[in-house]
Amino acid sequence: MGSINAVTDLTREGDVAVLTVDSPPVNALSLEVRLGLRAGVARAQVTPSIRALVIDCGGRTFFASADITEFDSGLKEPNLLVVLADIEGSSKPVVAAIHGTALGGGLELALACHYRVAVPSAKFGLPEVHLGLLPGAGGTQRLPRIVGVEAALDMIATGRSIGASAAEQAGLVDELAAEGTLRQHAVAFARRVLAEERPLSRVRDRDARLTEARAKPELFDAFRKANAANVRGFKAPENIVKAVEAAVNLPFDEGMKAELRLFYELYEGDQSAAQRYAFFAERAAAKTPFDSQTARRIASVGVVGAGTMGGGISMNFLNIGLPVVIVERSRETLDRGLATIRANYETTAAKGRMRREDVAIRMGLLKGALDLVELKDCDLVIEAVFENMEVKKDVFRRLDDVAKDGAILATNTSFLDVNEIAAVTRRPESVIGLHFFSPANVMRMLEVVRGAKTDGGIVATAMRLAKSIGKAAVLTGVCHGFIANRLMEKRSQEADALVLEGAIPWDVDRVLYNYGIPMGQFAMMDLVGLDVIGWSPEATNSASIVEILNENGRHGQKSGRGFYDHDEKRRPSPSAFTEQAIRDFSREHGIERRAISDDEIFERCLYPVINEGAKVLDEGVALRSSDIDVALLFGYGWPSYRGGPMFEADRIGLPKVLERLRALEARHGERFTPAPLIERLVARGGRLRDAAASGAGETRRALG
Repeated sequence: MGSINAVTDLTREGDVAVLTVDSPPVNALSLEVRLGLRAGVARAQVTPSIRALVIDCGGRTFFASADITEFDSGLKEPNLLVVLADIEGSSKPVVAAIHGTALGGGLELALACHYRVAVPSAKFGLPEVHLGLLPGAGGTQRLPRIVGVEAALDMIATGRSIGASAAEQAGLVDELAAEGTLRQHAVAFARRVLAEERPLSRVRDRDARLTEARAKPELFDAFRKANAANVRGFKAPENIVKAVEAAVNLPFDEGMKAELRLFYELYEGDQSAAQRYAFFAERAAAKTPFDSQTARRIASVGVVGAGTMGGGISMNFLNIGLPVVIVERSRETLDRGLATIRANYETTAAKGRMRREDVAIRMGLLKGALDLVELKDCDLVIEAVFENMEVKKDVFRRLDDVAKDGAILATNTSFLDVNEIAAVTRRPESVIGLHFFSPANVMRMLEVVRGAKTDGGIVATAMRLAKSIGKAAVLTGVCHGFIANRLMEKRSQEADALVLEGAIPWDVDRVLYNYGIPMGQFAMMDLVGLDVIGWSPEATNSASIVEILNENGRHGQKSGRGFYDHDEKRRPSPSAFTEQAIRDFSREHGIERRAISDDEIFERCLYPVINEGAKVLDEGVALRSSDIDVALLFGYGWPSYRGGPMFEADRIGLPKVLERLRALEARHGERFTPAPLIERLVARGGRLRDAAASGAGETRRALG
């Protein structure tokens, strides 16, 4: 029957037609795909010799999503709802043949078909919540009717996907086909449907699973309560719950209207715009001027330091099957580090998140050593020792002597000058910064720091490797603190100043928490440990609040006392000792305390971060303003529904940002002096994202 359009073909296998879509890379439901589907279904309807239709996809996956780019450029007709109505309304049975992933609009399309056949490796999900949206083409109405309300809520409100076996058990999939036989199996299944004269099975008409839910009216509030902490601040999960409630309580067509209303409420709101921005920002960050460079093959990794950071870094590579040699100075420290890695894996296995046999496999890839010479055959060596320049330089001098030619030497420094470290080697072109965030085996952020002499091929290698270990990588130039720590240091400094001027730590933390930050400034310091934040017992002299707290044995959560008092479960409560210590310190240093409003706390914690981000972009430390946002989204838990500080600045409007910075500068001094880039952009009516899009010359020179 031939081609429908450039991405869609309709072929015949006897009385069963196969409508195949092949629109790389993931068969997104773009306008062209929607037009092809609609035309193919219509042609099958009017062709008497066609008695059933199979919808399948070429390439590596079924329809993996809607076309997300349309969310910002404008939704085009025919929309997906119209296409799915054509499929569901077909007078001839329609079978979805699913491989790869059926996600978002792809799963909604499969649910509109009368039957579903899948291979065992297929996965199913409705991840729209991660974009601040809900499924807008019937997902919240059809999925509960087929898998049950509780299972549907779990999938839609969390965005979790399920495998084919679970989908078959839930009734989402009618049959599983052996890998490599999907098309033949789907066609044969369609013929059985015809031979057995099965009625058309429209999901919209099913009611049994909804009846079950009506007998448990408390389940929605129970779900809200159970998930409150995980979805704090996000609007989409609540709209999803309301949409599924509509599926239970309203006729299908009325439920669809409710779903669409709730969808547009999110689609037109700030949160979804921010989350969609974050989605594309992460993907943009992976693109650098070095993508065309030849990346090196990494077959083995060495790590210097078996502490918390070194162990976490090692786990990233063990998880993807790369052998790791980890080196420590003493047997006791090494054994403790190896035991911690094993314990982490065993805990994960006990929670059912990995197979127990995988613990042995991964530990079998790990070798402990007490001499750097054991790293002589490694393709990549990552230093993860104490954050001290002389200590790190000593390690790199010795690595330079033992590492093989062509090995990449990386430092995990979070603040120090990568160029100074590279300069002690005879191969500065082979040195790069790989700044993992703690805990390194959990946090997705990785800053890839290019030194002045770092070879472009090594940058390409690092970015590719970051993707393979599941990191959100951002390329940065060299400066104090790189991107994330440099910006957040400004917030930390301002939080300290606020406390001395009249706020108390739990006021500052409350404002940050209410904004959506997972943990306030001072609660985070207690978690990390006050004794490891630049405190030396030998040199302490009560010069700061942190020193005073440490001097009084208040080291944070681990000691039960820090800025906060912590109970046996490490739950914090305000500390009378800390409050008095702050008041005494302010008085002794001549600082007059005053009442400080939540608005002032918010402005003084946000605007210095935005301002520093503009400087980072203008200096060429970052390639794009969106890269800065990615660094804070994944490095510091900046709430995705805020988009990041640079997105927030554009949302607020740079003229207002400039106005507030000048007002703060007038009151508090030069630390609020507006960045020149902000002043230039305001003068020409630009935005920070415009500066990124234009690719400032300074940035391109600094990073290639």
